Amino acid sequence: MTNRLYYTDSYRTEFSSAVTERASDGTRVYLDETAFYPTSGGQPHDIGTIGGTRVIDVVDEGERIAHVLAAPLAENDDMRVSGRVDWARRFDHMQQHTGQHLVSAVFEDLFGAKTVSVHFGPEYSTLDLDAETITRDQMVAAEARANEVVADARPVSVTFEDSESAIGLRKPSDRPGLLRIVSIAEVDRSACGGTHVRSTAEIGAILLRSVERVRKTSRVEFVCGQRAVRRARLDFEALTRIASSLSSAIDDAASVVATQSDRLKDAENARKKLEKEVAGSRARDRYEATAANSSGVRVIVVRDASSIDELRTFAQAALSLPKAVVVGALASPPSVFVAASEDSGLDAGKLIKEQLAAVGGRGGGSPRIAQGSVPDAARVDDALSSLLKSIG
Repeated sequence: MTNRLYYTDSYRTEFSSAVTERASDGTRVYLDETAFYPTSGGQPHDIGTIGGTRVIDVVDEGERIAHVLAAPLAENDDMRVSGRVDWARRFDHMQQHTGQHLVSAVFEDLFGAKTVSVHFGPEYSTLDLDAETITRDQMVAAEARANEVVADARPVSVTFEDSESAIGLRKPSDRPGLLRIVSIAEVDRSACGGTHVRSTAEIGAILLRSVERVRKTSRVEFVCGQRAVRRARLDFEALTRIASSLSSAIDDAASVVATQSDRLKDAENARKKLEKEVAGSRARDRYEATAANSSGVRVIVVRDASSIDELRTFAQAALSLPKAVVVGALASPPSVFVAASEDSGLDAGKLIKEQLAAVGGRGGGSPRIAQGSVPDAARVDDALSSLLKSIG
């Protein structure tokens, strides 16, 4: 059994311990006691060194903890080793974990939203609440309340209590026997095996960044401490660049972007309207310049379009004309296009599916408009010829 030093002292980063077992290659080591926290309860593992060798993973195996090393651990006579935990990573995890306890308690206290799951990531963390909707105002209120508790410097303590007598837990535990309880004075009591700070003041700033609906829960993204400071700095610098590109003040950037977005939408709508008008005029000119076949159908061949979208716009204009068929081709990507007016007697989807199969292509669509791909540009002309021949 491994004695877990972090259970009673999350601030301990150096220790000496006896090696109880090591893998044959020397890269997996077991100690009689350790300060290294293993991945557990959503919290990532510690890193650091054991006997001067880097620890790259720490695994909870129930009664004992495995330390995975980057290189074989050198043997010595008494096989005692010194360990050192990376404090920057440990303290960051302590800030995020205690911050999560506080944020979860605040959401439950203010809005009755219970935490159903938690994830701690390298850049940000999330908690899922049993509420289908969390509004912006609720996010702001929860963030403000959490930071008030941070400023209060409430003590955070660790106690060990029997599961049958442990009361007032935010989430009841079904684990029998002795429980490790992490408490934030007058705010929260939770059964937890993770590492935590001694005071809410050490959590630092808490920033609730976003919320999204995930099935029937609301997922809140948050950052604490130095992560919050770094994230705020990155957000500020991004906003500064945006404001600079708009020649506006930072506080005015959102309204300027909204105004320009509206103008862009208006311009795009105007462009599409003009594009349709131009396409209509071109379609009429090409239609009148095209002789009808024996069935009275006018087949307009288009080879100069720059895209399928351009072909589609032209074809939609042509379909308003009697007995009109548009057959188009593109070299890049290698493809063909067919549009047939209802009175033409042709089924565009059926036609393109049948004719492309003959040249190794594939496609389909509705009776009015269809398109398909050709294996390579060299086969486009073959596909086009096959389509025209079948139309007659």
